[in-house]
Amino acid sequence: MRPQRILGALRRAVRPAQQPRRRPGRPLALVYRGPGSVPGCPDAVAALLSAAPWGFDVRYAGPYEDLPLSPETLAGAALYAQPGGGGLSRAYRRLRRHRDEIREYVAGGGRYLGFCLGGYLAGATPGFALLPGDTDQYIASPGATVHDEEDRLVEVRWRDRTRTVFFQDGPHFVLDAHPGPGVRVLATYTNGTIAALATPFGQGRVAVVGPHPEATDDWFADAHLPVQHTHDLGLDLVDAVMTP
Repeated sequence: MRPQRILGALRRAVRPAQQPRRRPGRPLALVYRGPGSVPGCPDAVAALLSAAPWGFDVRYAGPYEDLPLSPETLAGAALYAQPGGGGLSRAYRRLRRHRDEIREYVAGGGRYLGFCLGGYLAGATPGFALLPGDTDQYIASPGATVHDEEDRLVEVRWRDRTRTVFFQDGPHFVLDAHPGPGVRVLATYTNGTIAALATPFGQGRVAVVGPHPEATDDWFADAHLPVQHTHDLGLDLVDAVMTP
């Protein structure tokens, strides 16, 4: 769930992380940054959203940011993004007090975008229960190509194209027997489990991904992995959550 080893996290922690400038008249996209996230994850998601063609005004929300994560803040947002981070249980303990307000926000027409830990948190055990099903560790699934929690590359089939994506103990998504209409599987791992999907939730939408298509070049360098350019997949995920 965290996108780099400890050394990489420390490097990112000392890099300046500036609040994006406010752009009046643009749809507000909130990126969570606070306890449960890991340095570098919110910034990569914010950069991806800033590059999307939706013209977002990208801002960070969290207990140490100008914008708190609150119903009032969410009410003005077109999208809420939950980036990667640490372990699920610990992160949920930090974020569970926001569970109902996030569910109400999405059910009322908001958009939830989850990357890795943010995908786990969209599940139900534990999580915000935004999916027609739940999540599980890909590395524990039969036929997985990765078997540990280190930074790795994983191969996925994304909209009928084989791609290699940064991965660190991300989820796969388990749908109910009858998940309901409107669920779109965007990507699968090589063992057939779901790597990315988009689904309605109430009047809103949810899109989640297990690997890290938002990963920047320094993530690969810190993990001594060959660089993969996958931001097009991240932008496709953004389109999937914004488009009914």
